[in-house]
Amino acid sequence: MRNLFSVTGTMIAAVSLATPLAAAQKNGTISQDFKLTDVNGKTVQLSQFRGKTVILEWHNPGCPFVAKHYNSGNMQATQKAARQQGAIWLTINSGAKGKQGHMTGAEATALIDRQDIQSSNYLFDTKGVVGKAYGARTTPHMYIIDGEGILVYQGGIDDKPTANPADIKQARNHVLGALKEMKSGDTISIAQSRPYGCSVKYAS
Repeated sequence: MRNLFSVTGTMIAAVSLATPLAAAQKNGTISQDFKLTDVNGKTVQLSQFRGKTVILEWHNPGCPFVAKHYNSGNMQATQKAARQQGAIWLTINSGAKGKQGHMTGAEATALIDRQDIQSSNYLFDTKGVVGKAYGARTTPHMYIIDGEGILVYQGGIDDKPTANPADIKQARNHVLGALKEMKSGDTISIAQSRPYGCSVKYAS
């Protein structure tokens, strides 16, 4: 598995910054910094990637909409294409313990290997602090942050809000579209779209 290493096998908990996260992030503003732990138990901080484009992807392996994009290979292809352009891809799991999508570190590592997930890091947000701060409502829910730390896109991965893999071929991939426009120096034509999928299974 590329850039994702062996796991401790213990439960990984979300670690927030001392400063409280603000409510729901808005396009055109500096993205709120955060710290989460990855499958290795290593702390990953958003601001450490300043200077690079960062994609945030909310993930729940039990969601049929997530399965649509992973079982077809569409999400992995999108991850790979983004990283080939120098972007950092952070997959975030905000599923609370006892709810759909929650995984132990060992379970997440097995899934990463089985599905050949191409993320830069797989992060745990068990308490839902970061997900709620960003207003993540669905899995998947996508965000793009530019090199200056500004949120420039949020919404669905594409414009076909179904769980049917056959729809992918006719879909506009909003993430790849935004990255292409950013690379060309153009204004992002679709900077916000309706996210679709399963609701994020936050802690009560």
